[in-house]
Amino acid sequence: MSGMSRRSLLGYSGTTAAGAVLGGAAAAQPAQAAEPQAQTASADFPAGTLFEGRVGMNIGADTPASLQIKFSVRTEETPAHYDISPQEIADLLNELAVRRGWPTITFYGTPAPARLT
Repeated sequence: MSGMSRRSLLGYSGTTAAGAVLGGAAAAQPAQAAEPQAQTASADFPAGTLFEGRVGMNIGADTPASLQIKFSVRTEETPAHYDISPQEIADLLNELAVRRGWPTITFYGTPAPARLT
């Protein structure tokens, strides 16, 4: 993918399918190399960024199911101790999803085509 930027792969729609392609490429890297990249990416999201994640699973022999969650966070003119980060929201949503039997969700921010850790 050296000749193709993430933005051109995702376009401006930020589709989950394209995000999964990027996530799969990142998963192929060693965990140590992928971790700093994810931390850097999460710091670049502006307020109001739309985050989206989707997971699927089979709930029966022929019964596929999927869960899609979208959220954004924006605070304005507030002291830092009132801020709620996108990572905090993602962690809470994942806790709820896992309690209900879903796998953990990887969220991607759009229009910045990057993975939220």
